[in-house]
Amino acid sequence: MNTSIFEAGGFRCIPAVSQYSGGVAAQCGFRIERARFSSLVPLAEGFERIARHLAALGRPNGALCACELRSPAPFTEDGFRAFNALYIQTLERWELMRGGINPVARSNVCPEIDPPAQPGFHAFCYTVADAAPQPSFVVSGSGEAPEGRGDYRDHTIAFGDVSATGLRKKAQFVLSEMERRLQALGFDWTSVTATQVYSVHDIHPLLADELVRRGAMRHGLVWHYDRPPVQHLEYEMDCRGVSMEIVLPA
Repeated sequence: MNTSIFEAGGFRCIPAVSQYSGGVAAQCGFRIERARFSSLVPLAEGFERIARHLAALGRPNGALCACELRSPAPFTEDGFRAFNALYIQTLERWELMRGGINPVARSNVCPEIDPPAQPGFHAFCYTVADAAPQPSFVVSGSGEAPEGRGDYRDHTIAFGDVSATGLRKKAQFVLSEMERRLQALGFDWTSVTATQVYSVHDIHPLLADELVRRGAMRHGLVWHYDRPPVQHLEYEMDCRGVSMEIVLPA
C-alpha cells in the first residue's frame, strides 16, 4: 500500500475507494485530534458543526481527516452506493476530494439497539498544528470483505457463517487488514491508543487467541453492539493512535 499526501489538510492517506481512504496519518508539524459528540448528530448538521469547530480552531474544512458515522440499519449494496454518493457531495464541496482520491478515513456502523432515525455523526478527527507532535493516525473501519471488488456479497469471508469458526475467519481477515493499513502508515499495534470492534455476535472466544495475542488490545477494547454498514457483513474493526480526545455537547 502506498500513501498520498493531502497537503491542504496536513495529513497523508492510504488511497482506497471513493467513499473513504484506508487510513490517515498526520504530517510533520501536525497532530490528529478526535472529537466525539455526546449524542448522535444528523449528517448535515454534523458537517455544519464540524465546520464551526474547525473554524474556531483556525483550521480549514480540509483539516477533517476521519469520520465515525452511525446509520439506522445495514444498507443493501445499492443503498450503500446511494448513501456514499450523498456523503461525498460535502467532501467535494469542501475540496477534500482531489483527482478522484478521497483522503478522509471513515467508519459507518449500525446500532442494533436504539438505532438512529437517520445517518449521523458519532465522532470525527482533524489535524491541528503542533511544533513537536507525537505521531498520530486513524485506520478506517474494515469488515470481512476486500474493498473495491464491485460488491461485498460475492467476496465476503465465511459468508453467512456466524458460528465460532466463521467468526474467527472473519476476525482473522479483518485483523490482517488492520495490520496492513497500520504498516502502510508506518505503525503497528504498539502505536495504537484505541481499538474498536463492531459486531452483535459473541466475540469473546476470539479475544485471547486473536486480538490479545496479536497485540490489538494493549489498551483494552471498545466493543460496540453495532453491525457493519452493508447487509451480510458481521464483523468490523477500526483503530487509532491519538493523544488528544474531547467530547462535544449535543
